[in-house]
Amino acid sequence: MKKNFLSENFKNILISAIGAFTCMFLIAYFNSIDKTNLWLIPPFGASLVLVMAVHDSPLASARNVFFGHILSASSGVIVFYFIGESPVAIALGLALAIILMMISKTVHPPAGANPIIAILGAKTFDFVIMPVAIGASFIVIFAWIYNKIWKR
Repeated sequence: MKKNFLSENFKNILISAIGAFTCMFLIAYFNSIDKTNLWLIPPFGASLVLVMAVHDSPLASARNVFFGHILSASSGVIVFYFIGESPVAIALGLALAIILMMISKTVHPPAGANPIIAILGAKTFDFVIMPVAIGASFIVIFAWIYNKIWKR
């Protein structure tokens, strides 16, 4: 007798959801106790969908998650530094992020939000380090360990 899609994939669905919950909880918890640093940015939720639910996708590779976030955040910071906040700056920050991710072969769609955050929040390169580089590293390391434990 053939099993339906849900029963065949229930274990994988549960493992993915629990992994995303756990990693996001930890990041949100660090954000709530560390009043000097921002840990949590919305793109991390989308990154967790990729690294937990479609971890075999090239877009979810450790390289893409880490460098995609860093290049995109840097794009926003650079554009803000030179031209400030404006609709053109936001569009230019995103376009630059896409160019850099495509050239470096590190496309990570959730990172496309980073230039917007950087420009609207008038961020400096500190933003690229914390929360972006540290948070992306945390997600990559967590996902690698978690997916190894569950042999996925």
